[in-house]
Amino acid sequence: MTLWAMGIYFLLVLGMVAGMLALSAVLGETHAQPATGAPYEAGIVSEGSAHVRLSAKFYLVAMFFVVFDLEAAFIFAWAVAGRQLGWPGYAEMVIFVGVLLAALVYLWRLKALDWSEARPR
Repeated sequence: MTLWAMGIYFLLVLGMVAGMLALSAVLGETHAQPATGAPYEAGIVSEGSAHVRLSAKFYLVAMFFVVFDLEAAFIFAWAVAGRQLGWPGYAEMVIFVGVLLAALVYLWRLKALDWSEARPR
C-alpha cells in the first residue's frame, strides 16, 4: 500500500514540476538582447577577461570563515546541552576553546591576519 502512495506522490511531483515549467514558458518574460545568453553576466555586456587572478587572501578569508563557523556551531551545541554535560563538558569546552585560541595566536604571529600591502620579509 505504501509503495502505491509513493508512486502517486512521485507522479504528482513530476506533474507539478512540468506544470510550473510550462507556465513559466507561456507567461514568462522574453527578451532578445545580445548579451542575455552570455554565461554568468545576467544580460550585461562583459568587460575584460574572465581569467582574473585573485589574491590568496580571499581564500584565506573563506577558510577562516569556515573554521570560525564550525567553532560557533560546536560552542552553540555545547551551550544547548551545557547543564546535562556538567563539569566534564565544561572542561572539554575550555580545552576546545584553548586550542582554538592557541591556533589564533599562532596565525597572528605568522602574520596570516595582516592585510597590509607592504609586508616585510
